[in-house]
Amino acid sequence: MLPGGWSVTAFRVSAEGLLVSPLERQLVGRLNDHLRVMTGRSTGEAEKKSWRRSLPILARDLVEADLGKVEMLIEYQLPRTSKRADVVLAGVDRMGNDRYVVVELKQWSQAELFEDNENLVLVPGYRREVEHPLLQVKDYCDTIVDFIGALHGDPDTVRGVAYLHNAADPDVHDLFDLVQSERTRLFTKTRRGAFLDYLRSQFAAEPGAGAADRLLDSAVRPSKQLMRLAAAEIKDREQFILLDEQRVAYEMVLHAVRKAHEEDRKRIVIVTGGPGSGKSVIALSLLGELNRRGNTVLHATGSRSFTQTMRRHVGKGNRRVQNLFKYFNSFMDAEKNELDVLICDEAHRIRQTSANRYTRAAQRTGRPQVDELIAAARVPVFLLDEHQVVKPGETGTLEAIKSHAETLGFRVHHVPLEGQWRCGGSRKYEDWVLKLLGIDTDDDPEPWSGDDHFEVSLAESPAEMEAVLRGKMREGYSARISAGYCWPWSNPRADDTLVPDVRIDGWARPWNVKSDRAVGTAPASALWATSEGGFEQVGCVYTAQGFEYDWSGVILGPDLVARNGRLVTVRDRNKDPELTKRSVSDLQIERHIRNIYKVLLTRGMAGTVIYAVDRETQEFLADLIERRTERVRPA
Repeated sequence: MLPGGWSVTAFRVSAEGLLVSPLERQLVGRLNDHLRVMTGRSTGEAEKKSWRRSLPILARDLVEADLGKVEMLIEYQLPRTSKRADVVLAGVDRMGNDRYVVVELKQWSQAELFEDNENLVLVPGYRREVEHPLLQVKDYCDTIVDFIGALHGDPDTVRGVAYLHNAADPDVHDLFDLVQSERTRLFTKTRRGAFLDYLRSQFAAEPGAGAADRLLDSAVRPSKQLMRLAAAEIKDREQFILLDEQRVAYEMVLHAVRKAHEEDRKRIVIVTGGPGSGKSVIALSLLGELNRRGNTVLHATGSRSFTQTMRRHVGKGNRRVQNLFKYFNSFMDAEKNELDVLICDEAHRIRQTSANRYTRAAQRTGRPQVDELIAAARVPVFLLDEHQVVKPGETGTLEAIKSHAETLGFRVHHVPLEGQWRCGGSRKYEDWVLKLLGIDTDDDPEPWSGDDHFEVSLAESPAEMEAVLRGKMREGYSARISAGYCWPWSNPRADDTLVPDVRIDGWARPWNVKSDRAVGTAPASALWATSEGGFEQVGCVYTAQGFEYDWSGVILGPDLVARNGRLVTVRDRNKDPELTKRSVSDLQIERHIRNIYKVLLTRGMAGTVIYAVDRETQEFLADLIERRTERVRPA
């Protein structure tokens, strides 16, 4: 039997075990096979090349340092994200205490800072600037310490290095300025001897299997909820840890602010990413940092729920902080460049114009809303997910914003976010949802083959869904039930109670409150996802969008049904007034209904429970979701 094997979060093997034939030759194939099973995606040739060339070098260095029994946790998945550290070394120090060193392996032979920005790096052959590897490894260390329960008492247990084993010092000399702590050490091939000495200073020549066990078996502390930390983020200091592309986006905005001031010329940054990729975390981190630097900056969205929740949680008791949060239509009369930065979160909610039925006649100019937002700041920042366009008239796409900006002659920076922080960090689940809904793919829906980081189940009734989720809440998790807009939505009764409009067989619950005031124990509409009492109502897409909770129950209404092996939309079964207008085409309806369910199905952090009203659809989902259970059922 070959040495080395998979845990839930990493491939583990001792340094000397990796070099034992035939494992070294088979390592790339075994890594690729496992990641395909775990993520549902094949690994690119560039990453395979990196494994083939870098991992044996690190293993040989450990063996030469007489540390062959140190465990290498390869492709270690960071808790609550889809990101993976190249290697975490696990062993004990000379006092017998557990010690972990995160190693970021780079094959670069040359690199330099991007326009003298100490946090962004240009690498020959790369299409865009990337995060400084020392920032990357520091953030990985911070995330591990922040979430792994076994490490909470001793954060010094985790150290970090970037190892540029193909580079000589003169070719990367700019990068050394960021070496500041035990989590930002940098070594090159010029400094290989120093690297071996460093390894010997961190580890004793003892087996690291026990330390690896304790790290991999440790409980993961629940992730920091966005609303819970936002107040400290804005008022006090940075609370969020930004990883990889998140950090690049953050640094790119700060860089654009500096350059726009130096050059007296507008720059625009567009950040795109799916649900849970960290867009709102970036937005709040920027809002806090730019305020601390004395820049004039505002946060804006097109979502009443999101803006009011920001004001309530972030600006509680502080009118000045509340005033940082605006709506997209707040800038119709803004002076040109009156702000340094305007952070447009949930920018897929940008509408064709800001005018509505309350707009004064003098303001009804037909001016595009995106033009107003671009004009209002020297650096407009747009954070968006094109698959969350759920209303007719919403125009917030990458191409639309970029095209408008470039027509005006402005420089545009685009940063795509590839990571996944919602859905337990499961990219596999997000891909499964896209195929299920037929969004941006011609592939047929696939069986859910499982993911150790996220749970998907099918309820036999809405009552069973509610019971399952109430059980999760008793265990200390948060939970909500949402549904497609397929039932009437009544106003509250005269006795200040809600009408149970969502009726399925013998089960009935009210929709979330329509207005900005609570009704009995039911929270105001904007607070359904975050306030106590929200579980007792069924949420719609407009109250769920932009938020997350641990467990998500989703009811597929009769506007989305399975026929002939695929989900199809049924226009006349949707009761959303925005979608029932004759001016809305069938193609728009199709797109919006699929996007609505994509939003609802990707709110959960730990798991999703699904129920379909249509019997054929329920059977279709049972076939997809329960096949895995049937495969693993004992004989």
